[in-house]
Amino acid sequence: MTSHQTTSQTMKPATAAKKLGVYLEATPAEFQEGVVSRTELNALQADPPEWLRELRRDGPHPRPVVAAKLGVSISGLARGGITEALTTEQIEALKKDAPEWLLKERATQAEVRKEAERVKQKKAESAEQPRAPRS
Repeated sequence: MTSHQTTSQTMKPATAAKKLGVYLEATPAEFQEGVVSRTELNALQADPPEWLRELRRDGPHPRPVVAAKLGVSISGLARGGITEALTTEQIEALKKDAPEWLLKERATQAEVRKEAERVKQKKAESAEQPRAPRS
């Protein structure tokens, strides 16, 4: 088995939708029912058709995209009761209303990022220090 990708590779529509950052159920039927080649995926990414531009702009968006737009984790979405895809309008309404769960999850996410940065910094510092030879 080789690790390089060829242009004849195909993927399921769910995989292609994930790579495109769109909600599969909102894509056109022909996209959902077919297979997508690597070449087709690259073409969709390079020059997205109108349906793809609309989905990316207006949604509905898959949970990873919703989480990113809200600044929370996917788990945080679930804790907040968000289990379905949301439109851009719904995401903006949540941002505006700023329910308590959203504020809490954003704070949690900020702490997670801060801790990850601290660990990364510590790892970089320890890598810079020369190690004493073993006896």
